[in-house]
Amino acid sequence: MFRGKARYLEKLTSQLQFKSVEVGQEMEGSSPPSVFVGRAGYPKVYVGPMMSLQEESALLDLPEAWIDSVKSNSEIVNFRMQLVRGKQLTGIKEENSFVEKMRDIALAKNSVHVDAEFEKKPRGTFFHEDMQPFGPSAALKNLETENARYDPLLEKAYYDTDLKARDAILSLNDKGILFSKIQKALSVGAFGRKRARRLVPTRWSITAADSTLSDASIEELKHNPIIDTFRVYEFASMKNYFSILLMPTPWQYEFIEAFIRVLSDEIMIFSDFETHFTKKEYASIGGCYYSARLGISEALEREGKQAGAVIFRESYPGYIPLGVWNVRENVRKAMLQQPLEFSSMNGALAHMNRKLYLPLHRWLRQSQILKRTRQQKALASFG
Repeated sequence: MFRGKARYLEKLTSQLQFKSVEVGQEMEGSSPPSVFVGRAGYPKVYVGPMMSLQEESALLDLPEAWIDSVKSNSEIVNFRMQLVRGKQLTGIKEENSFVEKMRDIALAKNSVHVDAEFEKKPRGTFFHEDMQPFGPSAALKNLETENARYDPLLEKAYYDTDLKARDAILSLNDKGILFSKIQKALSVGAFGRKRARRLVPTRWSITAADSTLSDASIEELKHNPIIDTFRVYEFASMKNYFSILLMPTPWQYEFIEAFIRVLSDEIMIFSDFETHFTKKEYASIGGCYYSARLGISEALEREGKQAGAVIFRESYPGYIPLGVWNVRENVRKAMLQQPLEFSSMNGALAHMNRKLYLPLHRWLRQSQILKRTRQQKALASFG
């Protein structure tokens, strides 16, 4: 029916109809703070602030808070439609007053007051599987911002021009800075050695942060003892159900997602995996692969354990692509729940089969990790 997940979700998002905020060629309000960097035309890209008519708009771009504070995915879309994207074409290594303003916004501790004048009235909406939706956009004619007060830890990393971007990401995460704030700072070129700094498209910066953090966690957890039972973690929100199987094996990982009658009567299943060695090529299912992997790996590292992991995700009618934050935060929530423990893989899978909409054989047919693990256990029993 569809060639790949991206084409499937493009079809889905093309049918979404949400009303966005109406603004004229001038607006006064605030940035949550948030900056969006496009990727079309790279290395010249459109960059600019996300702005709201509200004076306090922090919640509009704080995905870590949404699952606990927002009731539905439609509610998220509706308040994200209040965000207006201003944009200006900029080279990724350009340094000018506009880029400085974008950096000031991205590093700000709180919402930043803005006065914007557009070339024409902002129009349209934006939906993408990897990024949060937002409302109308237009090229900026002029932008004025108040002096922003930086988050002290972000500010320290910004002024350390000898600190590698990877080390900045890991250090800030260890100090409790939210993922969304780290990603935005990375996107505006606030990290890294001075000559290496550049604007990074928002989509790429999200995956880069997810991948950097999960790669580091995986390298650490590979030295940990392996869990001694099969565990099942579960969590549901935003028309998604996550069932996560941890197995007493060395690190290996697979993410399988099924979209069940989201468009009409279709059932679409997509997946990708890695063995004990982290994946080198970009995952076929997109950025959610790395977001989910982060949720698993940081939980195992926190516990001081090692395991193999297979994530089963089902999305149901009413599902809306909200960005990979949705996967990351759902997996994080699942890994905070008390797991069910089983002495055998069959026992764990039998429980999962009772909770999932799709029958178990559909998942087993799709999964590479489960096939390999079951074969290895069968060979071990035979020996």
